[in-house]
Amino acid sequence: MSSSRDTAIRELSQKSHYNISDLLAIMRCMRDKESGCAWTQGQSFDSLTVHTLEEAYELVNSIENKDYDELKGELGDLLNQIIFYAEIAKENKLFDFADIVDFLSKKLIARHPDVFADGKVDDYDALEKQWQLLKRKEREKKAQKKANASLDNMSILEDIAENLPSLSYAQKLQTRAQSVGFDWKNTADVLQVLKAEITELEEAIQAGSIKEMHEELGDVMFSCVNLSRHLKADAEQLLRQANGKFKRRFMGVERALKEKGIAVETAEPDLMEALWELQKEHERQTKVES
Repeated sequence: MSSSRDTAIRELSQKSHYNISDLLAIMRCMRDKESGCAWTQGQSFDSLTVHTLEEAYELVNSIENKDYDELKGELGDLLNQIIFYAEIAKENKLFDFADIVDFLSKKLIARHPDVFADGKVDDYDALEKQWQLLKRKEREKKAQKKANASLDNMSILEDIAENLPSLSYAQKLQTRAQSVGFDWKNTADVLQVLKAEITELEEAIQAGSIKEMHEELGDVMFSCVNLSRHLKADAEQLLRQANGKFKRRFMGVERALKEKGIAVETAEPDLMEALWELQKEHERQTKVES
């Protein structure tokens, strides 16, 4: 290790407070080919993606659990991923962290003429339409630049990340279609569609065709996402909340069985159902009291 590098590392390790410049310097030290961390040196854009997804979900989990002490650390972990990607890009002479900040700043200003220009808009639905129009123009420019293709052949549904969770992907597809007017007029219409899809699912079940059952069930799920969108809710978040509620209630059933000296594996279904209803009633009472 050179004396200058040694001094820089020592100074970094002894600071009492750090800023974004320090964070970039720390990542450079960790990626250094001579004195860096072997694991950090071995990472690439591709190898980091699984860690990025994990960190993003851990961040969301801390927010949903209202664990704000943990939130600071999770935000830091996600920022670390961005710093990591930026350093790899810089090493490959693609771009650096400053380019990311510049790109993001320009995009935010361009996408918010209601704030940074004269086009003041206060209505939520009008803002959403404006947002979708601006993003569409950005996608068109990006597609033309990337493939030198005619805009006449470009689908409104292009450029949606296909590795999104399925509920989020469905909601993105529907939002894109809605941005050009392809949508149901109101929630009542969406409910009618959902009921019709459930009827078709019932008919497929009665017919006994596994393939048709699965297809119709998928249509029901897609319609549920559509309903969540019309209710101004995020389908992925709603299902996570439902998962959490099921887990909380079932664990309550397990505790109640344990107090009775009964193993969950040997408990009678009727007893488990009764304890489940008690858990639901307890939660309702707790909500009323709070």
